[in-house]
Amino acid sequence: MDKFVVKGGRRLTGEVTISGAKNAAVAILPAVILSDEPCIIENVPTISDVNICIRILKEMGAKVENIGKDVYRIDPTTIDKFCVPYETARKMRASYYFLGALLGKFKKARVSMPGGCPLGDRPIDQHLKAFTSLGAKYNLSQGMIDLTADKLSGNQIFFDVVTVGATMNAMLAAVKAEGLTVIENAAKEPHIVDLANFLNSMGANIMGAGTDVIKVRGVEHLHGTTYSVIPDQIEAGTFMVAIAATKGDAIIKNVIPKHLESITKKLEKIGVNIEQYDDSIRVWVDGPLVKTNVKTAPHPGFPTDMQSQIATLLTLAQGTSIITENIWEQRFRYVDELRRMGADITVNGKVALIEGTGKLMGAPVKACDLRAGAALIIAGLAAQGVTEIEDIFHIERGYDCMEGKLRALGADIEKVSVPDKAVETKPAENKAAV
Repeated sequence: MDKFVVKGGRRLTGEVTISGAKNAAVAILPAVILSDEPCIIENVPTISDVNICIRILKEMGAKVENIGKDVYRIDPTTIDKFCVPYETARKMRASYYFLGALLGKFKKARVSMPGGCPLGDRPIDQHLKAFTSLGAKYNLSQGMIDLTADKLSGNQIFFDVVTVGATMNAMLAAVKAEGLTVIENAAKEPHIVDLANFLNSMGANIMGAGTDVIKVRGVEHLHGTTYSVIPDQIEAGTFMVAIAATKGDAIIKNVIPKHLESITKKLEKIGVNIEQYDDSIRVWVDGPLVKTNVKTAPHPGFPTDMQSQIATLLTLAQGTSIITENIWEQRFRYVDELRRMGADITVNGKVALIEGTGKLMGAPVKACDLRAGAALIIAGLAAQGVTEIEDIFHIERGYDCMEGKLRALGADIEKVSVPDKAVETKPAENKAAV
């Protein structure tokens, strides 16, 4: 079992470079299936979710080569399996993007129900609504989703709720459908635009990505391309908060400042200084941190994936802050862990009341999901004493060498391996038996 050991009290200073966006990469990699030729994907983050995507592609028969740092050459023309193995796919939520890609290319797909972080129900009803609108039939049995279609035809798709995953899956299934597909009430996140740009670079005809109406005119063939994944806005936001929490001063490179606007505005209200450049930002704190209220919302609102990180920062601020979570019902599971470190947080349904204490104390804690793990690292960096964070596999799902990047900024953080408790008991049991 691996864990992070963080010794707090060090200001983060220097420079850090952001990796490719997790939420874009895990859709773009399955989208390569739609191509009739090999593709080269650049700026791919080294995270476990990407490793799972690559493994799935290989298990399906694709030829995948790592031809440089964060660069993959993928040949989908050798794919001869249309089932994503259950044991592999259940480890990540984004496995459902293989549904749209396989359906769009081969008119059939078999994928397990999504896994990933335990943030509550992850209904796929809107995904299925999109697929059936295009002419597919589905069957749910024993945790598997089966899709088939004689042909796919363009249609009007209206989502009952704003959903990133279903918006992207609708695009994947529609790019080779006959005729025009109109996706209404579409999500507008940067990774949706990135997926559309990638598909267009292969010859797709997608208009309106980034707005609430996306139009996809089907094409017969998609060709190979070379494409670079956008920088990860949530990784950038996480480092922004970490620098602020340690009263640091650092440059964050390889970012798209416009993607960070909602995060930047909230941090400035808290008392964080932010200076924007073309593809980098400087973050520093030279005064007190103050309270603010945060409500998560679909893009361009404040991202739910930054909620736990900014909550950690607000425990260090002066005054009472209120956070309202409007996306995931179990996003506050990290609060008990922050309380171990001295945070004063009360949760009532989807609302958290944070009394800024101005300080945190190191303690043993566990990451309950990806972003909660990032929040605990931030807490450990700002806390007095030593914080030990277990279950860091959640963190490694979405952050590329986070401990290495933090050490480069001056943090005292180390990844250590400890014997599994179950393994530790065996020698004693054997000895007793003797």
